[in-house]
Amino acid sequence: MRLLLISCFLYISFSAKASQIALIIDDMGNNEKDAMAFTLPSNVTFAILPNKHLSKIFSKRATAQQREVILHMPMESLAGNNQEKNVLLSNMPPTQIVKMLKIALSTVPDAVGVNNHMGSRLTQLTLPMSVTMEFLSEQGLFFVDSRTTRYTKAEAIAKKNGVLSAKRNVFIDHIPSSEQIDKQFHRLLSLSKKHGYAVGIAHPYPQTLEYLKVHLQTLQKHGIELVKLSDVLSSGSTYAYHSNTKSQPISPAPKFQSSMKSKSR
Repeated sequence: MRLLLISCFLYISFSAKASQIALIIDDMGNNEKDAMAFTLPSNVTFAILPNKHLSKIFSKRATAQQREVILHMPMESLAGNNQEKNVLLSNMPPTQIVKMLKIALSTVPDAVGVNNHMGSRLTQLTLPMSVTMEFLSEQGLFFVDSRTTRYTKAEAIAKKNGVLSAKRNVFIDHIPSSEQIDKQFHRLLSLSKKHGYAVGIAHPYPQTLEYLKVHLQTLQKHGIELVKLSDVLSSGSTYAYHSNTKSQPISPAPKFQSSMKSKSR
């Protein structure tokens, strides 16, 4: 009987947590119109671009709402187009990577974690990612892998360095049409029910924000809870949804020695 009661309690506890979504709004701080996102529920996390005139303003305003803020760190893409100022590049030595991270964090001072902006090249490379994760570990910051390539090593390296982490499961508005936003939002809900939780990334497009303001209010009827991003962090393995992609793995960058203190594995 005692075992049965314990089993029932564990089942109920799991069920209570079984359907959760965490939502990130990427690219915050590019322009004044992004401020529309502040009307979303405070459990929605803002990923703020560094080195913008609105970076620190948005960081402080979001924190005043008790909203989690993360640094949306620019990282090198395979295409190499439209890269932000002070982007992390694969040919940077460790000291330069750390310098860029420190500069970026100084402009988003309330960040409790980091996710990658672009990064389809850099997140495939072990050495720059190891330097990045060693730094985040020392700073006590978590990491969310935006998964801009299916060949990313970022989350695995984060876990090796003891960095709490999560991964993006769905891009809600990769195609910012009403039909695709609705389709991807419901995919996010479906994945949360299947796996217990799911992490979605969206952008401060007017059509996305209008959609979310309406449909986030309907989560309860679906039996799903919107939680803070930190509630779904993990030091273990997680699942990921991958859309079809044509990206290919790249060859490792030339090796360089990390100047940062190595950690026990």
